[in-house]
Amino acid sequence: MDAQLDQHGRLRHLLTTEGLDGRLIAEILDTAETFLPVTDQAVKKVPLLRGRTVVNLFFEASTRTRTTFELAAKRLSADVLNLQVSTSSTSKGETLLDTLETLQAMQVDMFVVRHQASGAAHFFARHAAPGVAVLNAGDGRHAHPTQALLDVFTIRRHRPDFSALRVAIVGDILHSRVARSEIHALHALGVPEIRVVGPRTLLPAAVDTLGVHVFHDLERGLDGVDVIIMLRLQRERMEGALLPGAEEYFLNYGLTERALRYARGDALIMHPGPINRGVEIDSGVAYHPRSVILQQITHGIAVRMAVMAMILGSHSRAPEGAHALP
Repeated sequence: MDAQLDQHGRLRHLLTTEGLDGRLIAEILDTAETFLPVTDQAVKKVPLLRGRTVVNLFFEASTRTRTTFELAAKRLSADVLNLQVSTSSTSKGETLLDTLETLQAMQVDMFVVRHQASGAAHFFARHAAPGVAVLNAGDGRHAHPTQALLDVFTIRRHRPDFSALRVAIVGDILHSRVARSEIHALHALGVPEIRVVGPRTLLPAAVDTLGVHVFHDLERGLDGVDVIIMLRLQRERMEGALLPGAEEYFLNYGLTERALRYARGDALIMHPGPINRGVEIDSGVAYHPRSVILQQITHGIAVRMAVMAMILGSHSRAPEGAHALP
């Protein structure tokens, strides 16, 4: 049985988009739609997870991901613990399993885990007590499922027919957990053409097995696409001289007004952030009229609320200020 799903096919953990079918992804996106109006309320809270405890367990630095998970849990009325791992007992030699067992003894309900090692979230899920959920907030090069879900949610709000889309993912595919999660989610939703664009040194050796079209020329890769997803250059994960320099990378793979002209006239511009201006994307393009980068951040809260609600919340009653959960 899939570790992410219970015997009824419902979410138990969220570790990766790989293996999630289009029906379940659509259910998550539909649920996120019900939470989006909460952000416009005077009191931005619903009582769905009152009395539940969510632990943000971040072994790797993050600002927007940790903050949006914290906001999502608090807007569902959960109690939230942000564990500063660098100052915790793990820095004194405590193992991952020790940390998990210690926190579980405090009767927590959900761990949001970000870790530099691929597979860390799966490790937590395997050892979690019954009824304790694990959400993967990014593990090594492996997966970042909620980023992919908030991105496809953003795409769907502008281009609801996935079967008619061409999507280009541009940049450091090799080190990007976001790219892997995006590709799985887009395939599940029926996108017929997914392109990856980047230098050979930043593409995985088995890229051909991902069911994507590979381009090394930016202009050809963007030709006629409906959605452009730029990736952050993962300098902290890079080993060796994979690139000649940031300036040359921008010259060949940076999204500029000139490069944008090769895409469709209404193509969406996306970036998971944080943006390296003048490296992956020109400053003027980052907030272009077709850019939905800030919407991605807003949508991330609703999507993370949806995942938490589907796992921990009651499906039998609707949150105040939102429609009934599907």
